[in-house]
Amino acid sequence: MRYTGPKDRLSRREGYDLFGKGAKLTRLAVLPGAHGRRGFGKQSGFGRQLREKQKVKRMYGVTERQFEKYVNAAQKAKGTTGDTLVQLLERRLDNVIYRLGFASTRPAARQVVSHGHVLINGKKVNVPSYMVCVGEIIDLDAKAQNKPEVKKKLEDKDFMPSSWLERQAITGKIKSLPKREDVTEPISEQDIIEYYSR
Repeated sequence: MRYTGPKDRLSRREGYDLFGKGAKLTRLAVLPGAHGRRGFGKQSGFGRQLREKQKVKRMYGVTERQFEKYVNAAQKAKGTTGDTLVQLLERRLDNVIYRLGFASTRPAARQVVSHGHVLINGKKVNVPSYMVCVGEIIDLDAKAQNKPEVKKKLEDKDFMPSSWLERQAITGKIKSLPKREDVTEPISEQDIIEYYSR
């Protein structure tokens, strides 16, 4: 089941701005709850792995079941498991909309997708977990282009999409598959793999 409660609470629990709220996020250094950090001792190896898994899962906005499926797929694929896991998360359509700069946060990008405003190779796709492929063309429909928050993002001349993506106005293209170094957020994929390898 997807979490629908206060997002600041999740960011404070992980000690990281999960949803790109920037200055709007207050008390990041204080754990949620009435007593803050009181009662928390030294973190165990398992505790660190659990927190990393929770952080990344919440950052990409996926459920526990979805996240476990991505881990299982990464473990079965050729290559480095951690790199493959990050690649699968990055290829989600809602994340691609965010990386292309069509939305200011991943939750906002998810909404753009689920409301049917995204076209892939001319066909409407409203599934946030859709896995993009190299060569696919992504467009926003006219309704999305007129949304104030989308307009504001499109007018940002300083925005640079991820290196594996290309953007011309309201059209994006998947140039290549994402690499681990394309992800700037602090992620310890090794901790996540170790968590699921127990």
